[in-house]
Amino acid sequence: MKAIALTEYGDPEVLSLQDLPDPIVGPDHLLVEVRAAGVNPVDYKIRQGYLQGAFPHHTPLIPGWDVAGVVLSTGTAVHDFKPGDEVLGYVRKDHVQNGAYAELVSVPDRMVARKPSTVDWEVAGALPLAGLTALQALKAAGVSSGDTVLVHAAAGGVGHLAVQIAFQLGAARVIGTASPRNHDFLRALGAEPVPYGDALIDAVSEAVGGDGKVDAALDFVGGPAFDDSLQLVRDRARIVSIVDGGRTVEHGAKHVFVRASSEQLQWLVDLVAAGSLKVEVQRSFPLEQAADAQRLLEGGHVRGKVVLTV
Repeated sequence: MKAIALTEYGDPEVLSLQDLPDPIVGPDHLLVEVRAAGVNPVDYKIRQGYLQGAFPHHTPLIPGWDVAGVVLSTGTAVHDFKPGDEVLGYVRKDHVQNGAYAELVSVPDRMVARKPSTVDWEVAGALPLAGLTALQALKAAGVSSGDTVLVHAAAGGVGHLAVQIAFQLGAARVIGTASPRNHDFLRALGAEPVPYGDALIDAVSEAVGGDGKVDAALDFVGGPAFDDSLQLVRDRARIVSIVDGGRTVEHGAKHVFVRASSEQLQWLVDLVAAGSLKVEVQRSFPLEQAADAQRLLEGGHVRGKVVLTV
C-alpha cells in the first residue's frame, strides 16, 4: 500500500509517500480502505517527536488518528461489521506507527462507528478525534440544562464542535473566544463571540452579566486561556483543559485526553446526519500533500478541520 510516513522526526519535509506492507488484521480488527483522514495538531506533534514520552514510537511511522473508509475484511472475532460497510473511527493505538495517512489501515472494531450514507467522506474523516474530544470535555465539565459555557478557541477543530454539542446537552448560552474574522461564524453556530486577549475577562463578564461568572469553561488552547478561566468560573472543578494536565489538576480543574468510544462516535455522526451538528472542513488535500496539510494546520488560524483524501 501507499502511505505517508516518516523515518525521522522534524519539519513537514520528513513526511514522504512510501510503499509499505499492508497492515496485519488481528482477530478483533477491521481492514479499512481509507477514503479520508483527519489532520489534527497531535499529528504534527508526533512528527516533531514531542509524544515519544507518552507512547512507544516505531518507524517507518504513519501518522493519523482519524479515519473514514470502507471495510475490506474483518478478523475472526468480528461479528458486527462486514466487507462493504462504511465506517469512521478514532484509531489511537497503544503504539504509534500504523496510522490513517494511508490507503489501508487496520482498526480495532471497538473504535469505529457506522457512517450514515448521507454524511460525506471528508466530514466523516474530520469528525472522530475532534468530536469525541469536545463531547468528553463537555461531559467532564458536567454541562447540562441551563448552563452558560465558555469555550476557548471556539472556531477551531474541537471548539466549533464543542459549541454545538454544548447546546445538544442543554446549555442555555455558549460564549466563544475567537479572532474577529470568525465572529460571524460563531454567531451562525449559536455562540456569543468575544475576542481573545488582554480584555477577555472583562468581555466575558460583561456578556454574562450578574456576577460575571460562567458555569463551565473548556480550554482548547492553553496558556492565558486557562489562567483566564480560573477567574471566570464559579467552580474550578468545572474547568476542563486538553492542554497541560499537570498544571490543570494542580489548580483543581480537570484534564481530558480523548478516548475512543464507538457509542459516543455513533451518537455524534448521527447528529451530523440529522443536520444537528455541522463539521466545518476548511480545506482538504490529497494524501500525497500531507506535509502541506500539516504546515497549514501548524500555522494556526484554521477554522474547523483539515482533511486528507485518499
